[in-house]
Amino acid sequence: MNDSGAKSTSSESKYTEMANAIRALSMDAVQKANSGHPGMPMGMADVATVLFSKFLKFDPSKPNWPDRDRFVLSAGHGSMLLYSLLHLTGYKDMTMDEIKNFRQLGSKTAGHPEYGHAQGIETTTGPLGQGLATAVGMALAEKMTASRYKGIVDHNTYVIAGDGCLMEGISHEAASFAGHMGLGKLVVLWDDNDITIDGKTDLSVSDNQLKRFEALGWDTQAVDGHDHEAIETALEKARTSNKPSLIACKTTIGFGAPNKQGTSSVHGAPLGDAEIALARTELNWPHAPFEIPGKTLDRWRAVGTKGARLRNAWEKSLEALSVDERAAFEFGLSGELPSDFDDVMLAYKKQITEDAPGWASRKSSQEALNVINGLVTNTIGGSADLTGSNLTKTSHLEPITSEDFSGRYVYYGVREFGMAAIMNGIALHKGFIPYGGTFMVFTDYARPAIRLSALMGQRVIYVMTHDSIGLGEDGPTHQPVEHLAALRAMPNVNVFRPADAIETAECWELSLKAKRTPSVLSLSRQGLPLVRTDYTTENLSAKGAYELSPAQHEAKVTLFATGSEVSIALDAQKSLEAEGIGARVVSVPCWELFEAQSSDYKQETLGPGTAKVAIEAACSFGWQKFIGMDGSFIGLDSFGASAPAGDLYKHFEITSEAAVNAAKSQL
Repeated sequence: MNDSGAKSTSSESKYTEMANAIRALSMDAVQKANSGHPGMPMGMADVATVLFSKFLKFDPSKPNWPDRDRFVLSAGHGSMLLYSLLHLTGYKDMTMDEIKNFRQLGSKTAGHPEYGHAQGIETTTGPLGQGLATAVGMALAEKMTASRYKGIVDHNTYVIAGDGCLMEGISHEAASFAGHMGLGKLVVLWDDNDITIDGKTDLSVSDNQLKRFEALGWDTQAVDGHDHEAIETALEKARTSNKPSLIACKTTIGFGAPNKQGTSSVHGAPLGDAEIALARTELNWPHAPFEIPGKTLDRWRAVGTKGARLRNAWEKSLEALSVDERAAFEFGLSGELPSDFDDVMLAYKKQITEDAPGWASRKSSQEALNVINGLVTNTIGGSADLTGSNLTKTSHLEPITSEDFSGRYVYYGVREFGMAAIMNGIALHKGFIPYGGTFMVFTDYARPAIRLSALMGQRVIYVMTHDSIGLGEDGPTHQPVEHLAALRAMPNVNVFRPADAIETAECWELSLKAKRTPSVLSLSRQGLPLVRTDYTTENLSAKGAYELSPAQHEAKVTLFATGSEVSIALDAQKSLEAEGIGARVVSVPCWELFEAQSSDYKQETLGPGTAKVAIEAACSFGWQKFIGMDGSFIGLDSFGASAPAGDLYKHFEITSEAAVNAAKSQL
C-alpha cells in the first residue's frame, strides 16, 4: 500500500505483509507500554523490509560475525523498528516477551536502542545525528580493515536517519568527512516525512538536503518510501557507487493509522486502542495484538537464515589465509595488547628516570606514543586539526586518505564532535584502538560523544592538551577551568591528569588496558619537572591517588595535587618541612581509579588527622571528597585571563606560598 495505490504483484504483496508485521508490532508494543514512538517505525517499515530482505548481510545465529553489514538506526526514538526486525528475523534474545516488555525496567527493549542490551544493536542511538556520525566511523573502519586483509573484509554500513538527524550540527561534520574520504560503502536512508515534534518541518527548516549532501561529495537519490520496487532500485544503485549515498525516502509518518498518519501527533505517543483498530483494518491486518501469522513469520525467518550461507563462505575464506595473517586478524578483533606490552613500557619508564626530561605532559604523551605505536599496531591516531599542538602523530603513523586506507592517522579537520563520534564507530566496529586529540576546553564540543563512549563502554582515548590556565596567552576562551569537574561527573570515564613523563606513561598504559571504559588524558602545554625519579613494576597511577612524597617530620599536612600543580605541592612541602611542619604530598592522577580502591587504602591516603590542601589550576568543584569542609583549595573558581602562564599562576595565587599559608591557617 502507498499513496499511489497498492501494487498488484505477489512480490509486492509479500513485502507489504512483511512490512505490516513491523507496523503491528510497533504500534502494539507502544500501546502496551503506554509510551514510545510508533510513527517512524510505521513510516519506514517498507524501506526496512526491502533493506533487510534484499540487501543486508547478517546472520542472527552468529550476530557478531565480523564481516556482517552494519545497520544503524540513527533515529533511535523509532527503536521498535529495530526490535521488530530483530525479533522477526530470528535473533534468539529478542523474544516476543521482550517486545511485550518494551520500555520496562530490565528489558532488552529500552526506549532507545542500547548497545549491549541485545544482539543486533550495533550502537546506542537516540541523541539525534550521532548514529549517522558513528556509522561513518564504522564505514571508515571497514575500509581500514579491508586494506589490511584482502579478500575477507567487504561489508556495507546502512543508516536510517530522520529529519532531526540531518538538522543536528554533527550531521554536517560527519557527512563532510565521509564525502571527503569517499566512503562508498556507507548508505543513509533518510526518512523524509516532513514532520518533527513541533509540527511540519517547514516551521524550522527549508534546506535542500539532496543538494547539500551532493555538495559534500555524496551520491543522492529520492524515492517513494512506500514503493518497494523503487526502494530496491535505489539501494542497488547506491551499492555500486564509490561515494557515500543518501537516499531520500518520502514517507508518511504513522503510515496506516488513518486519522493520525502524516501528523506530529503520531511521532511520540501511543495511537490509542480506537486508532489501532482502524489501522488494523486499513492495513488488512486482522490479527490480535503481538500475533504474527505463521506465513509472514516464516518469510521473515527465511530472511534471517539466508545469511548463514554467506557467513559460512566467509569463514572458509578466513581459513584460507596464512596462519600468521589469520592470527593477526583475530588478535586485532580481540582487542588484547601484545604479551610484551608491560615489559616494553617498563623499559621505557626506566629510560625516563635516567634522562629526567622536563617535558610538557603533551610531549610526554607523544614520547609514550612513540613506544606504544611501534608495539601496538592497531592504534589509530588523529586530531581535530591540532596535530602539531596535541602531538598525537608519531613516526609510525602514515595518514589515512581517500586513496589509501592502510595508514594509521586520521586528519579529522575542525570537527571535534564528529571526531569523537567517528572514534566511537571505529571502536564499535572492532579491530582498532582509536585515540584523538583536541584542546581540553573543546571537550565541550565533543562531550555528547564522550558520553556515548562511556555509556557503551568503549575504549576510546581522548588526548586533551592545553589543560589549564597554563596555556597562557590564548586567554579564557581556551583555558579550561570547569572541564575537569564536568568530565569527572560523567560515569564510566577515567579522567587522567598526569604530573610528569612517568605518570603520563602510566596513564597511557591504563587507558589502553581499560577495554570497557573511555579515557581522557588532560595534558599540559607548559614543561613539567620529573617528580617521579624512580620506576617500579607497579603502576602507581592505577591507584588513582598515592603518596608521592612522605613527610620527614610527623605528618601534620597533606597536600593533594594533579598535573602541573604537583610540583607546586612539592615546593610547598619543602617550605613546610623547613619550618619543622611535617607535610606529605599525594599525587591524584585519576579520581575514578582512587574511588575504586579499598576503604582502608583511601583512608590512609587521605591522611586522617592532618590539615588538607588541594592544588589544581581549575575549579574547586568536587575536591571536598579529599579535603572535607574544613580543608583549603588552591585554584580558581573563575575564568582565566590572557597573559603568560607564570603571570597567571601568580595572579590567581596558585603558588607554593599560597599552599603553605593555607596549611598554616588550618594548623
